[in-house]
Amino acid sequence: MDKNDEALRMEGITKSFPGVLANDRISLNCRKGEVLGLLGENGAGKTTLMNILYGLHKPDAGAIFINGEQVTIDSPAKAIQLGIGMVHQHFKLVEALTALENVILGIPPEKPPVLDIKPARERLLKLCEEYQLHVDPDIEVWRMPVGKRQWLEILKVLYRDAQILVLDEPTAVLTPSESEQLFKAIRKLTKEGRSVIFISHKLSEVLEITDRVTVIRDGRTVGTMATKDVTAVELGHLMVGRDVILDRKPRPYFSEKKPVLIMENVNAKDDRGILALKDFSLTVNSGEIVGVAGVDGNGQRELAECITGLRDRISGIIQINDVVVDHVMADPSIVGYIPEDRQKTGLFLDFTVAENLIIKEYSKPPFMNHKVLQWEEILEHAKKMVKEYDIKTYSVNSKARTLSGGNQQKIVVSRELNEKPALVIASQATRGLDLGAVDGVHETLLRERNRGAAVLFISTELQEVMSLSDRIIVMFKGQIMGEVNGEDAKVVEIGEMMLGQTLEDLHEQNR
Repeated sequence: MDKNDEALRMEGITKSFPGVLANDRISLNCRKGEVLGLLGENGAGKTTLMNILYGLHKPDAGAIFINGEQVTIDSPAKAIQLGIGMVHQHFKLVEALTALENVILGIPPEKPPVLDIKPARERLLKLCEEYQLHVDPDIEVWRMPVGKRQWLEILKVLYRDAQILVLDEPTAVLTPSESEQLFKAIRKLTKEGRSVIFISHKLSEVLEITDRVTVIRDGRTVGTMATKDVTAVELGHLMVGRDVILDRKPRPYFSEKKPVLIMENVNAKDDRGILALKDFSLTVNSGEIVGVAGVDGNGQRELAECITGLRDRISGIIQINDVVVDHVMADPSIVGYIPEDRQKTGLFLDFTVAENLIIKEYSKPPFMNHKVLQWEEILEHAKKMVKEYDIKTYSVNSKARTLSGGNQQKIVVSRELNEKPALVIASQATRGLDLGAVDGVHETLLRERNRGAAVLFISTELQEVMSLSDRIIVMFKGQIMGEVNGEDAKVVEIGEMMLGQTLEDLHEQNR
C-alpha cells in the first residue's frame, strides 16, 4: 500500500488481561476513503483492539501508524487529537443533557469562562443538514428515540472533525430505513477522504457497505479480503470456524395448548407520557413462540415492561397462569425476562458473574441462610451455570463489565431461564451478537418452547422473527396491525404492516 493512501495501520497488536489473551499479534490497515469491515465473534477481540486505537487500553506490544507515522495513543483525548473518533456499541451520552450539550461536552469554550453556544448550534445544524442525520439540538437525550441517539453519537464525532471513524455495531438499534440513511452518510464521508472502520455482525450490511473486510477469531487475524470477492457464507465460516445457517428450524407440534399470557385491552404510557399501548389484547399459549415484529419504538418496550410489572398500565388486564399482574413479577418460575438493554436493565456491571447469576434469588436458600449469604453455594452455582451455558469468563468472580457483549447476554439468558419459567419474554435478545451467538439464543428459545413454555420474542430483525416464530404479530404505534402464521409469513406483507397497514386492508387491496 502506498504510504500516501494509508490512513491507519496497526501492526502486531497484543493485549492480555488476567487469564485472557484478548489480542494476539493482530494486524490491520485501512486506506483513506475506505470502509473497512471488522468481523469476529463476540469475545474475538474486536472491541479490545478498537479500545486500544481509541486510547482506552494500552497494548502490551505492537505499533500504530496514522497517515504513515508511528504514534502513541495513551488517552481518548490523544486519539481525538489525531483525528480518530469512536461510536461505541453502547451509547456514551448524558441522558439529562440536551443533544447540543452532549456534542460540546468536554470541548473548552473559545472565550472562557463564557460559553457561547450559538456558533456550536449553527455548526451542529449544518452537520445535520450536510449528512442528513437530523436531531433536535434542544431535546434532552432521554426523550430521544434510539435511532436519533445513534445519529447524535455520530454527529459528536463529526463535530470534532474525525478523519478515521470507528462505528461499533452502528445499525444494531436502527430501522432498515435508518440503516440506509446511515450508509448514505458513510458513502459521503468516504468521498471526502475519511476512513470508516465498520464493525457489524450483519453480514448483508458488511457486504453492502464495506470495501474490504478483516476477520479476527480467538484474538488473531484470520485474513483480510476484498468484499467483492467473498460471500456471506464464507465470511460466517471465517468468523466462527463453522457454517452457520439461520434457517427455520424443525419443531414439534403441540395439539393441546394452554393460555399462559392473557392481555385484554391494555393501555399504557411511555416515559414521555405518550400512549404507547392502545387497547392491546394478546394471548400467548404454552408450547409456542409468538414473534413481535415492528419498527423500534412502536410500543415493544412498554409491552414487555407491562407484562413483567415493571411499568404500570392505565387500564386493562394482564394475567400469567391465571395470576393478575399488578406488581413486579419476580418469581423466576413464572416469568423469565431478557430485556432489550443487557447493560442497563439486565446486569449490574460492577457485580461479579456469580452475583449477577443469583440476583433474583439471592435471598432464598441455598444462597442465603439466616440472612447470611452462603458464598460456597453461590460460587458452585455460578461454576455450574458458566459451564452449562458456555459463558466465557476468566473467573466467576470477574465483574460483568469485563466480559464481551455476547457473554454478558449469556449471563442474562442463563439466569432468566434456569428455573424453567412458564413465560419467557425475550426482547431484542440477539442485538449486537455474532452469528454463532444468535444461533445459540435461537436454539435456547426453541428448547424453552419445546418443553412447553410460552415465548414472546420481540425483535426488530424481521428475518429472525420469521425464522423462529410460530405466530407473528406486527406492532405499529402501540397497536397490532395483524397476525400471521410464522411458516406462511411474507416479508412484503409484514413490511407493509410495520408501516401502519392493517392485515385486513392488505387483503382487501389484493382482492
